[in-house]
Amino acid sequence: MTQSLVAGLEPPYYTAVFTSVRPDDPEGYAETSARMQELVQDVPGFLGYESARTPGGIGITVAYFRDLDGIAAWRHHPEHLAAKEHGREHWYDSYRVHIGKVERTYGFERG
Repeated sequence: MTQSLVAGLEPPYYTAVFTSVRPDDPEGYAETSARMQELVQDVPGFLGYESARTPGGIGITVAYFRDLDGIAAWRHHPEHLAAKEHGREHWYDSYRVHIGKVERTYGFERG
């Protein structure tokens, strides 16, 4: 799946940065990930996400939200809670979540 960078966000907004270590392609992960990507689209205040993974198993997903209420709604979503629990039991060696407020943004695109 090809993904483009999230652009055009007007600060301030918030990020939920999920960093993780897991084996490559554990059973059921791809399906659950696709479902989470589908569900988060309907969370009020969700603006988009970017994700990358190294061949060694380190992954980073940055989700963008308009406000902290959106992050809280996603954190407490019932299917997301179930996926997190399953991930702790079966997929992840470790993970961290970092919440931040973006006050300035800029970028570059080759024209």
